Amino acid sequence: MELSNNIATTFMSSMKNASDWVTFAYDAPFARAVVFGVPIGGHLFVEGLLLVVILFLLSQKSYKPPKRPLTDKEIDELCDEWAPESLIPPIEAEMEKEPPVLESAAGPHTIIDGKDVVNFASANYLGLMGHEKLLESCTTALEKYGVGSCGPRGFYGTIDVHLDCEARIAKFLGTPDSILYSYGLSTMFSAIPAFCKKGDLVIVDEGVHWSIQNGLHLSKSTIVYFKHNNMESLRSTLEKVTQDNKRAKKLRRYIVVESVYQNSGQIAPLDEIIRLKEKYRFRVLLDESNSFGVLGESGRGLTEHYKVPIEKVDIITAAMGHALASEGGFCTGSNRVIDHQRLSSSGYVFSASLPPYLASAAITAIDVIDTTPQLLVKLRDNVKVLCTGLKGIQGLELASDILSPIVFLALKKSTGSLKSDLQLLEDIADRVLKEHSVFVVTSKRSTLDKCKLPVGIRLFVSAAHTESDLQKAYESLKSVAASVLTGQN
Repeated sequence: MELSNNIATTFMSSMKNASDWVTFAYDAPFARAVVFGVPIGGHLFVEGLLLVVILFLLSQKSYKPPKRPLTDKEIDELCDEWAPESLIPPIEAEMEKEPPVLESAAGPHTIIDGKDVVNFASANYLGLMGHEKLLESCTTALEKYGVGSCGPRGFYGTIDVHLDCEARIAKFLGTPDSILYSYGLSTMFSAIPAFCKKGDLVIVDEGVHWSIQNGLHLSKSTIVYFKHNNMESLRSTLEKVTQDNKRAKKLRRYIVVESVYQNSGQIAPLDEIIRLKEKYRFRVLLDESNSFGVLGESGRGLTEHYKVPIEKVDIITAAMGHALASEGGFCTGSNRVIDHQRLSSSGYVFSASLPPYLASAAITAIDVIDTTPQLLVKLRDNVKVLCTGLKGIQGLELASDILSPIVFLALKKSTGSLKSDLQLLEDIADRVLKEHSVFVVTSKRSTLDKCKLPVGIRLFVSAAHTESDLQKAYESLKSVAASVLTGQN
């Protein structure tokens, strides 16, 4: 109590002294002085005094502790305390799993661990891998041009066979022009940013593969997803974005879809997409990687399949590593679409051009498709046989289209965890390979892939598969699934 009284007394005394000082400043004779006829009040005196003090303080050098080098002991202590951030995310057990290594060509049969297996993991749709005409074409091109081009297309990397390949693709599809890319994946994530810019509006199916996702990310456009292959969802999304956004009519607007979705095996209803495109005045960008050389009466893709004039699709892209059994990719469309990419597409402008022998192989593969229509018939028959044989498989259901070369098996009942679902499916794939010599893969995705569709087992059907290959595949899958997924029905 006494301490509190002392503190209060001291505070009051300080306040009285300060008040007396201010009163003195105001009442002092010099505070009422007149300078050049102007009376100087007490407040001006106090303000002038404060200004002098401030100027004095600003003129003083700030205090800096004397510099001295760190001792070896201090350096060692700082190094011991420093913990650098990891350059990569933690490596989990499933990431360390090594995929099977192929010891021969990725044909309908291949060698894994010295054992012949039936291969359903390679997108060799028409069985052209190792085709005699393609090998002959590659050999001739290697002898004439060598292996690589050693330069981008715009910097002395254009070889006559590149121009021949572009012309052959355009003629086959019935478009004015085409452009080649040296890598299949780079086709989409170069073509998309070449047209879609910051502020543009892009409506995308939620099931598109990673290459499209990456292209959209690089474009910095406004991205809106619609439900996978759901035309009612697409219609409502187009309706909403055009009504809610007053600037929508002034923006570049795109719909981006795949013809055959790699993550589900479903086929996009192009006729309905074109109808919505014309109604809401959008452009369509279509990836035909898994339908070129497969769908349509003569293998010309989704436009032929739905009998839609190809000029109604603004931009078409495709990888050449599937039906054509080559490598690289292409984009086809109007002259303006193609010429724009020759100046603005990063994958074309800055990458070394496609090795000439691969361009030659692609030309020959298109010639084979043109002259051997029975390959397409055989592929469709094989897909039908496999799908029929997989009916009734325990715990799994067929999620893909009956005409799709990608047969996709999804779990009927999810465990509730993507990681657990994937582990079940990988157990089935591993046992089918080890016990039955049938090579299938799961739709395992990288940490960068944002696709939200359910995972599944993916079988790439080939025209080169025999009836016994197909029977072995569906019988082994049924047997192993019944063992692993007991009680899943």
